[in-house]
Amino acid sequence: MTDASPLPGRPRGGSLTGRATDRAYCVLAPNPSPMTLDGTNTWILGEPDSDLAVVVDPGPDDEGHLREIVAATERLGKRVALTLLTHGHADHAEGAARFAELTGTHVRALDPALRLGDEGLTPGNVVRVGGLELLIVSTPGHTSDSLCFQLPADGAVLTGDTVLGRGTTMVAHPDGRLGDYLDSLRRLRSLTTDDGVHTVLPGHGPVLGDAQGAVEYYLAHRAHRLAQVETAMEAGHLTPEAVVAHVYADVNRALWPAAELSVRAQMEYLREHGLV
Repeated sequence: MTDASPLPGRPRGGSLTGRATDRAYCVLAPNPSPMTLDGTNTWILGEPDSDLAVVVDPGPDDEGHLREIVAATERLGKRVALTLLTHGHADHAEGAARFAELTGTHVRALDPALRLGDEGLTPGNVVRVGGLELLIVSTPGHTSDSLCFQLPADGAVLTGDTVLGRGTTMVAHPDGRLGDYLDSLRRLRSLTTDDGVHTVLPGHGPVLGDAQGAVEYYLAHRAHRLAQVETAMEAGHLTPEAVVAHVYADVNRALWPAAELSVRAQMEYLREHGLV
């Protein structure tokens, strides 16, 4: 989900489709909505001098979009060698099976139910294709199976729905958990302070050139929302619906169902830690 708040870091370019870094090219899926922003960002990754590419998050099961990913890869002088998923939400993963048919590739994900082929993804491992190196970063919280992919050669990280290019994301309770999400944001912050990551390649919204600023904003936003939920509960708003109406009154009502999932996660977190 997204609030109206802008994120630090000037977005690069006006169109999301196109080259973002030396090794990353975006193909925007035609599924815009209040939840998906402009649509899902499908990422084509490859070394500049290699004819092999990795595709991250083929997106929805939209035949035109899936074929455009293949066509864009060919225009880049490459062929798809592997498909990866940041997590299993339909707007990222629904088209993966059909895309695997079109390209003859395996699909690797953390969740075994999403894999096509024998090999999954393990946090801490490195995926290597045609000289490209991607580090698998464990970032549960938005969902239990959420991963990020660090692209060291470009100083970038593909964040799926863990960090968006605009606004903030939801914690998809009960699968997503706030404590896990906060730990994941701190893990991403360490990439920006210790490992040279400066660019966010998100699953929705524009590329961000200030990765550290974006993650710090997310941590501050989560702390602010958690304090608001705690105050609302202490004031007698004891159901998720009542807390949403009180805390998210200034947010587009189309986002309230997603806000309720985050509120449930926050209420659970506060009770587990004895704060309410």
